[in-house]
Amino acid sequence: MEKKKNNHMFWLSICLLVMMMLAACNSSNESVAKEEKQQKDNSEYSEVVINNMGSTVTFTEPPKRAITLNQHATEIMLALGLQDSMVGTAYLDDQILPKFKDAYEKIPVLSKQYPSKEVFLAKEPDFAYAGWKSAFTEKTLGTVEELEELGIKTYIQESSNKVAPTLEDVYKDIENIGRIFQVEAKANEVINQMKKDIEEITKQIGTVEKPLKVFVYDSGVDKPFTAANNYLTHLIKIAGAKNIFDDIQKGWADVSWEEVVNRNPDVIVIIDYGDTTVKQKQDLLLSKKELADVTAIKNKRFIILPLSAAAEGIRAPIALKTLAEGLYPEKFRK
Repeated sequence: MEKKKNNHMFWLSICLLVMMMLAACNSSNESVAKEEKQQKDNSEYSEVVINNMGSTVTFTEPPKRAITLNQHATEIMLALGLQDSMVGTAYLDDQILPKFKDAYEKIPVLSKQYPSKEVFLAKEPDFAYAGWKSAFTEKTLGTVEELEELGIKTYIQESSNKVAPTLEDVYKDIENIGRIFQVEAKANEVINQMKKDIEEITKQIGTVEKPLKVFVYDSGVDKPFTAANNYLTHLIKIAGAKNIFDDIQKGWADVSWEEVVNRNPDVIVIIDYGDTTVKQKQDLLLSKKELADVTAIKNKRFIILPLSAAAEGIRAPIALKTLAEGLYPEKFRK
């Protein structure tokens, strides 16, 4: 009986040993296969040279540990299906688009705004993608040159950092990210869908005989901070209206309430973000005695636009439709 029991234990040990060897072999094979796939992917990767904000950045392989800074950069990455290449994100203006919520929640959020250098570097990124050039300064995460020395390549959204950007500039940024990560087909798909959506909205707007005058109110009590010759102005123009401060040759600018009165807008676009609520901004505008005779104030014509929609990213159709519905409610009533 004892001998039979010992034989049973012997064969059980042999079986366990064989199973362990097979598991180790499979693990090793998976590791080798993964390494071979990575080498194949890199060997198939054609060198990509990007001219970005006056700097030339060369990529010999797709980034594997990317960090996005600013919401519109984050949403472009998610729209391109690149969440598995992201090790961190930061600076959300408001809620992420619902269709990206699940993917977004799997990515570590490093900070409410820009993270500290220590937090940023602790993620060992090989690529950092910012919506605004303010991300890469000596006071924030380090300059582009400093990060390059650390082996971290960068990309700054060109369309967010130039005067009078157009939708074509936004498409170019999306194309560049597609090239860097070798997902050009997906980038083209995203761009084509944006173009299709925008075409449908402009078709619904139709012909506009007399453009409505628009004042964009971002913030400010003593002096209003407003959109000048920027991306939002471009969208307003596509919607068949006119930004009253489009003659100022910069992206955003401080102006005077007196000049707002002189230019007498028909509609006011309120940018929604930060600690000051839309109601507080609206109440401020309605309470200013000097604005009492402004057409938009008399008619209480306000359009609320989230900052995320006003940024140069994939939300262009959302921003355009929001503007169009506020400018021409009769054309967009269901």
